[in-house]
Amino acid sequence: MTQQVYLPDDIPAVGKKILTDAGFDVIVGSGRDRDVMKKEGSNANAVLIGTQPFDADIMDAMPNLKVIARNGVGYDAVDVEAATERGIYVVNTPKALSDSVAETAVLELLAISKNLYQDSKAIYDDNWKYRKTHPGRDVAGKTVGILGFGRIGQQVAKKLSGFDVKVIAYDPFAKSTDTVEIVDRDTIFKTSDYVMVHLPALPETEHSIGTAEFKMMKNDAYLINMARGIIIVTSELVDALKNGDIAGAALDVFEEEPLPVTDELVSLENVLLTPHIASNTIETKARMAVDATQDIVRVLHGDQPKSAVNRLDD
Repeated sequence: MTQQVYLPDDIPAVGKKILTDAGFDVIVGSGRDRDVMKKEGSNANAVLIGTQPFDADIMDAMPNLKVIARNGVGYDAVDVEAATERGIYVVNTPKALSDSVAETAVLELLAISKNLYQDSKAIYDDNWKYRKTHPGRDVAGKTVGILGFGRIGQQVAKKLSGFDVKVIAYDPFAKSTDTVEIVDRDTIFKTSDYVMVHLPALPETEHSIGTAEFKMMKNDAYLINMARGIIIVTSELVDALKNGDIAGAALDVFEEEPLPVTDELVSLENVLLTPHIASNTIETKARMAVDATQDIVRVLHGDQPKSAVNRLDD
């Protein structure tokens, strides 16, 4: 029987071609609802998902499953332990999106510095004078602190190299370079004009940035989070923004996605919000589709995947 690959969301044609050329049936589903996925993927040998939760209950509804491929770096929404117990590989695409996320991170740093969204919105609100009472800030001469100096953090530092800023970073597994000094965690919060979060979502990073960290930050400093919403204590961030403990924040990720329009963050003027778009580009989607589907092919052909996040017993 031909092996089946289930795609709850469609992917670029280049990825589907890799799967069909390998001789698999490709089933494009109708969305991320868990009950829909359980029904549509019931015969799947492989599944390629986004950020939706994928737990033991869903896995058990797909008894032939051999690999769960994740379009992206983070795999916190997948119950990796449950997958491992069931002999299912979990793979991701860690090399496909570093450039794109780094570009978006720098873009958001610049946008929040120049008050770009609010100034643009003011035109549509017929308020040309808004700019006079809401000047932006220059980035040159400032200190940028990067929390997490992996692939993405390193690309952020590289892309900031032409902006005449001092870049420091915190990462227990990284070493200083010619252009980036590795410092302790508190130094990032105490001395940075911009704190950029590029940490993985792990038990030790969950809700690891809150009131204590915001109190350490300068009153005119900004927080930029391009990692995962769960790393920030959102209610405490809202308080810090309201109280003027920090100047502002640029957020691309949230604990609850989609972010409800009634969320308190939406009403704050010193916040730039974007809907998890850091890697949402044509080029990156194609790269992720290629990397994810190639690992699916490897697993279904009985080979080792290149980007497994778990290890299965032989």
